Amino acid sequence: MKRLQWPSWMPIDPYILLLLGTVGLAALLPARGAGADVASGASTAAIAFLFFLYGARLSTREAMDGLKHWRLHVTVLACTFVVFPLLGLAARGLEPVFLTHDLYTGLLFLTLVPSTIQSSIAFTSIARGNVPAAICAGSFSSLAGIVVTPLLAAVLLGSSGGGFSSDSLVKIVLQLLVPFLAGQLLRRWIGGFITRNKRVLGYVDRGSILLVVYTAFSEGMVQGIWHQVSVVRLAGLLLVEALLLAVMLALTGYGGKALGFGRGDRIAIQFAGSKKSLASGLPMAGVLFGAHASLAVLPLMLFHQMQLMVCAVIAKRRARDPEASETAGDGKDAGDARAVRPAAGSRTAVGTARRSD
Repeated sequence: MKRLQWPSWMPIDPYILLLLGTVGLAALLPARGAGADVASGASTAAIAFLFFLYGARLSTREAMDGLKHWRLHVTVLACTFVVFPLLGLAARGLEPVFLTHDLYTGLLFLTLVPSTIQSSIAFTSIARGNVPAAICAGSFSSLAGIVVTPLLAAVLLGSSGGGFSSDSLVKIVLQLLVPFLAGQLLRRWIGGFITRNKRVLGYVDRGSILLVVYTAFSEGMVQGIWHQVSVVRLAGLLLVEALLLAVMLALTGYGGKALGFGRGDRIAIQFAGSKKSLASGLPMAGVLFGAHASLAVLPLMLFHQMQLMVCAVIAKRRARDPEASETAGDGKDAGDARAVRPAAGSRTAVGTARRSD
């Protein structure tokens, strides 16, 4: 049977529609009482299984090979875990005029989560950039985020994170780090199975995240925290996030050139250094914020859709740069030469970018 494809002209990520549908279900039928306990337990197990799969998928050999291009990876990590959080802290002045305290907390948390993997690779491929560098940069960012994101949250959010405490760090270790390390240790025996069943396990990934979102928003509905958000506040949040994305795209684009990187590397830096991962951020928020996770993940969900739409346009425009043809033809940039893909692959790459990332 021919696999059903999402129309390429549709600007909205279909997974975002599923997330919104899950939010709507939680609003109409929130889990209560014993049902809430079951959903919470299932969500905890789903988060642990998610990070077990992340660990089992990460190739240690590929990660070590990627260290050879350390300047690029340090640049992406600096953008993700230094520049982004600094901009998040600078946005504190927008509270309470544009953002409520809870929305600002969610915005600040958004700036702390790691970069994406799949969409960074896909957009780098479309733009004819250094795809191997994008793969390693996204992997390193996700790996570092398991430790760095909770630590940054502890320092920058503190008690304002909706119950964030030292207990949250223990939960991070038990629910995220331990399963991830277990996946790495067992990769030798289960790596082949993971690779062969990648598509099926991808549905497990996305289903687990939907469960986390349902649990978080159910708790928010039961506690009535959604009455704190108005349409005007949401509009203000979207405006702030659009400005945040524009600043990061400009900094990663012009910064890579100022640091002397070649075209292919600059593209990888721009797409890996300007994004935030929904797949990593949602489970972490569920662990860190508990009942307040619904408002904490709202900025991340909106930013994720925004970055996909904007970066898709930028990637297609970068693919038509005269410089792209020149570097591909004369081989001046080894990263570009390795990363050039036929135009027919662009549609596949767009589809990849729309997966949960």
